[in-house]
Amino acid sequence: MIYSADADADRAFFRDVLAMEHVDAGDGWLIFRLPPAELAFHPGADSSHELYLTCDDIEAFVDRMAQHAVTCSEVSEQSWGRLTQLTLPGGGLLGVYEPAHPSPVN
Repeated sequence: MIYSADADADRAFFRDVLAMEHVDAGDGWLIFRLPPAELAFHPGADSSHELYLTCDDIEAFVDRMAQHAVTCSEVSEQSWGRLTQLTLPGGGLLGVYEPAHPSPVN
């Protein structure tokens, strides 16, 4: 569940820009199919969590977002992959990365 200051705009972004498969559960309440997922647990002082999408080619993803007038942050090199972030229409940040680690999905 993602809470948003503009849920309709964020739903449209996931539907139209990210082109994620979805169903309409009624009254425009879109439920999105997520691609295969990975889950990792990191040590931390609190019990927070973050959502990142993955991609096979971060540069191609950034280029595709630019075609939709979506600005991504500069790609940063992390020990676990190459990371960018974009701001959703509702104001939330969404991280997208190209993993450098082995994936249980492949």
